Amino acid sequence: MPELPEVEIVRQSLDKKIRQKKVKKVIIRNRNLRIKIPINFKKKLENKKVSKVSRFSKYLIINFYEGDFCIIHLGMSGTIHLIRDNFKSSLTNLSFYNSPLLPKKHNHIEIIFDEFRIVYNDPRRFGFFQMIKNNLDLKKRFLHLGPEPFDKKFNLSFFKKFITKKNRKIKDLIIDQKFVSGIGNIYANEILFLSKINPNKKIRLLKEDQCSRIISDSKRVLQKAIKDGGSSIRDFKNTDGNKGGFQDKFKVYGREGLNCKRKGCESIIIKRMISNRSTFFCNTCQK
Repeated sequence: MPELPEVEIVRQSLDKKIRQKKVKKVIIRNRNLRIKIPINFKKKLENKKVSKVSRFSKYLIINFYEGDFCIIHLGMSGTIHLIRDNFKSSLTNLSFYNSPLLPKKHNHIEIIFDEFRIVYNDPRRFGFFQMIKNNLDLKKRFLHLGPEPFDKKFNLSFFKKFITKKNRKIKDLIIDQKFVSGIGNIYANEILFLSKINPNKKIRLLKEDQCSRIISDSKRVLQKAIKDGGSSIRDFKNTDGNKGGFQDKFKVYGREGLNCKRKGCESIIIKRMISNRSTFFCNTCQK
């Protein structure tokens, strides 16, 4: 599943392509996504002009001049492809996941603009599209989620209050979207390595300076990942010919059995399952 940095890269690509463009036509081939596409979805989207594409957590948000919004969540396997009219390109994917080409199957929604169309492909159908009628309802839509790592609300006071009297492992907490929104399994591993904190550590045992490190290191890791174009889990480029490069800089994720990259540490990276997720860490320098 794409995490915050990868969704941000898709947002940047999509915003560049569809900002100030009007939706000419919508084709729905399959309504049965995680949230069923309503009958009036096509009518609500057509002839609307895009003001910008924004993002909250792992959600893309198409903003329209008419004052309403279309939320897109990519789920586990969703990708967005850009197809240009009268122009053949071997690369269509606006992100770095799954096929770089437009697959023949599972193309559920097409949004058609002048000279190009956006195609949503999702084999597992865990993603969804949802129309929101105004800004107030948009805010309500995300009330169940915690602040983003970049939000000022994600601070030491919030952190300490949230973990009071809880007995969970820190890795489990970091990927809890009610605590902090947008961090998934890959970046949780990298954040905890940078913070020198063992993912098995109980949050009630965290010291104040460790909480502070997690907050600051969350921002550092995600900012670096966005700067590097996200993580290309498979080796291909997006429609602009760019490839995510952060996977080349993983310190622990996917490095089971390899030497720890921390200077002066001679241990190897181990793998354990925490909250049914593969967790990679150095048992020597992460305390």
